[in-house]
Amino acid sequence: MKKTLTQKLIEAHLVEGTWNKGEEVSIKIDQTLTQDSTGTMVYLQLEAMDVEQIKTELSVAYIDHNTLQTGFENADDHEFIKSVAKRHGVLFSKAGNGICHQLHLENFGIPGKTLLGSDSHTPTGGGLGMIAIGAGGLDVAVAMARGTYTMTIPRVIGIELVGALSPWVAAKDVILHVLKELTVKGGVGAIIEYYGQGVTSLSVTDRATITNMGAELGATTSVFPSDELTRQFLRSQGREQDYQEWSADDGAIYDETHRIDLSSLPPLAARPHSPDNVASVEEIGPIKIDQVAIGSCTNSSYTDLMKVAGILKGNKVHEDVSLVISPGSSKILSKLAENGAMAHMIDAGARIIECACGPCIGMGQSPRSGGVSLRTFNRNFKGRSGTADADVYLVSPETAAVSAITGVLTDGRTTSISLPVVPEELFEKKEQFMVVPDGTKKKDIPVVMGPNIKPFPLNAPLEDTVEGTVVLVAGNNITTDDIMPSDSKLLPYRSNIPHLSQYCFFTIDEGFPSRCQIAENGIIIGGSNYGQGSSREHAALAPLYLGIRFVVAKSFARIHRSNLINSGIIPLVFQDESDYDTFSLNQELVIDDALIQIKNKTLLIRDPLTGRVYKTIADFSPKEIEMLKAGGKINRMIEENKK
Repeated sequence: MKKTLTQKLIEAHLVEGTWNKGEEVSIKIDQTLTQDSTGTMVYLQLEAMDVEQIKTELSVAYIDHNTLQTGFENADDHEFIKSVAKRHGVLFSKAGNGICHQLHLENFGIPGKTLLGSDSHTPTGGGLGMIAIGAGGLDVAVAMARGTYTMTIPRVIGIELVGALSPWVAAKDVILHVLKELTVKGGVGAIIEYYGQGVTSLSVTDRATITNMGAELGATTSVFPSDELTRQFLRSQGREQDYQEWSADDGAIYDETHRIDLSSLPPLAARPHSPDNVASVEEIGPIKIDQVAIGSCTNSSYTDLMKVAGILKGNKVHEDVSLVISPGSSKILSKLAENGAMAHMIDAGARIIECACGPCIGMGQSPRSGGVSLRTFNRNFKGRSGTADADVYLVSPETAAVSAITGVLTDGRTTSISLPVVPEELFEKKEQFMVVPDGTKKKDIPVVMGPNIKPFPLNAPLEDTVEGTVVLVAGNNITTDDIMPSDSKLLPYRSNIPHLSQYCFFTIDEGFPSRCQIAENGIIIGGSNYGQGSSREHAALAPLYLGIRFVVAKSFARIHRSNLINSGIIPLVFQDESDYDTFSLNQELVIDDALIQIKNKTLLIRDPLTGRVYKTIADFSPKEIEMLKAGGKINRMIEENKK
């Protein structure tokens, strides 16, 4: 049988189960990564497991999200993560070193390896030929403790690339085209695999841009083959010895296929307020812009920023535009300073900000009220920038840079500006921002915990009767930003669930937390693709703290569904979507015989006032059933340890 690259990589790591679509399997995890927005919870959970030694080949704790230190909270979290990293043999990347996905690509990514990260954009590693999956923090903690991850064998969507990109068309335009075609729900339950002659025209950083934004498709991950361009990239980073060739068999069969002629693509943009709301720059027209932000884990590579510097060289940022640039790593920043590219940016009028996630997560650089911001980022959800009424467009670095000069959204092909050719660079290994464990015994390294760090909430075991009150009826495509807002005011409290919970759903319904307190046991009704967006388990932990018992939705995003189960909150899917329209606030609902029903594929919910019974889909695996019965993953692990 001809095998896809996905099948080859997963079969090479199978610990339990076999390659059968829809089957639950366990795979060996070679590497993990965490970042500080989710990492504090990961390491609190790792400490709770009382692990003596982690089981992965490599684990890295990055500090890249909460780097604004306007109070003690972020600095305390960083110190806590550093202390736990030392205790468990985890590498620690200090603030200022750069963005986790760009750093991991440069320093640690290896073709053929598996990577699990507590950030939804971990699939960036797929650009190197890795199976790199974003997951909730608890799943990452368990992977560190046990060296494995449980997943369902997905569909494999094959995307054949032919031709080559035209000038002013970039890898960002490729993934925007895919999002336009498949939508933000098109990759749910699937791995996206790229193949074909066109792959050889894309650099590793191009490929990483595409796999990075595969997260916006809802895909488990995305992956490219590793080839001579992969070897070339690893050589440039001083790691050619890490190269391995991996590719699909000729004639491999995919569950679904698409074909993209790269030469036919124009510069594209995702319009407000969704990454799949895509049109050509020409079609959108020369809208006036107020801000341009270049960077993020999607587009902060050396090649991207050298192109930006070349476009800006000898030009001036428009007087009405604020241009901010955040390099992806300290290594890139250093090289830009050495070769003069940084001077071209500054001379043009750009503001250079820290190597960090920054504006992408609303951590500074929010646009003005009612402003238009062009960003090379991966998400443009309403309010994510930190300005509720801003219009955010997602574009390539090339489109962003030329638009910063003209002051309007601009198709670079219509200008006289020349695109620079970026020569290959060799990078020296730099470890000034990296703290490497020194082998000190775990018991001799204390954990440093500041006053803002609170214990993560635990659920109670599932009871036979589950009662609750509907405290929210939400619409379609609810994001984790909607559930647990992420901005410069709230990010410092990522380790304080009691405080965060008071802002749960705050941008949608300010009364949600108080309604939960009155109800004590709450129920959320959701539309399709409920929980899309980031991997943050806070979007499950805050509802857990507020007493949410179960969520009924038309469909769920993969990571959020897993996070709900990990927290012991039952995610149920409408068997008849028209039932959604019958629910209202303060409606009482009951699940009878829950301990029995949870084992069935169909679960009945009763309205005790009207007597109406709703049928829902409860398609849980045996392991998920045990977790829900125990009240979450931590409780289940405690049960197992007692046996």
